[in-house]
Amino acid sequence: MAIKRKPPAHENHERWLVSYADFITLLFAFFVVMFASSQTDKAKARQISEAVEKALEGKSTGVPPLVAKILGGTVDDTGQGNAQMRGPGGAKREAKDVPPDMITELIPSLKKLSKELEEEIQGGKLEVRLEPRGLVISLRQSAFFPSGTDEMPPNMYPTMAKVAGVIGSLKNSVQIEGHTDSIPIHNARFNSNWELSAARAIAVLNLFTSKYNLPETRFAVVGRADTVPVDTNDTDEGRKRNRRVDIVIVDMLALKAVSAGSPPAPASSAQKH
Repeated sequence: MAIKRKPPAHENHERWLVSYADFITLLFAFFVVMFASSQTDKAKARQISEAVEKALEGKSTGVPPLVAKILGGTVDDTGQGNAQMRGPGGAKREAKDVPPDMITELIPSLKKLSKELEEEIQGGKLEVRLEPRGLVISLRQSAFFPSGTDEMPPNMYPTMAKVAGVIGSLKNSVQIEGHTDSIPIHNARFNSNWELSAARAIAVLNLFTSKYNLPETRFAVVGRADTVPVDTNDTDEGRKRNRRVDIVIVDMLALKAVSAGSPPAPASSAQKH
């Protein structure tokens, strides 16, 4: 009797669908994780942004461009902010950028000075802003020093008392920087803009230490002449902005970053006569 042979099994040409389905599942899981990470960054950035807005609520004057720059990458912005730095498609973080937590240390002082010096700020006598290195109070030469001199008129002492009060409430180191425009000076007292810028910085130091009894050990004095302008020296208005004394309340967190090998960006402002 003949043995019945089984017909050959039908070859399955769709086995590839199993591997394809596994691949799609893994890919879906990967994108879910990436999306969740991105949403976490956005939430953190939104919290930081709201905290800063509350700290500066009702005060547009004196709000530093740096805060807006760092907090720009919120949910609705793909700029240089923290939220988009680490998420997919975000901008690359530059080495000079400063994390938001390095700025928040001095935000209460910024708020206080912006409120107490509102009249002077609106009158163009000074500027208050945050930079990577710290809180900067920029005194305009035209308001605080007569042309070509390092003597501050007594009518500016009440303003300086407010600044001294904030400095006295903090433990941060303070650097006082004198700046000039590029027009050379030569009079009976000063032979160069270097001497003038340093003398004005020293005059501010002496006021803080002698009149307001702040300890000398907290201060450093720098004369920069016209080497760090904040505006062009080709116009009268630009030269007026460059003639200044910057009082820098040093951000201690930024200072730690310097020791760790990540120095903050240099000041973007200068002043002169």
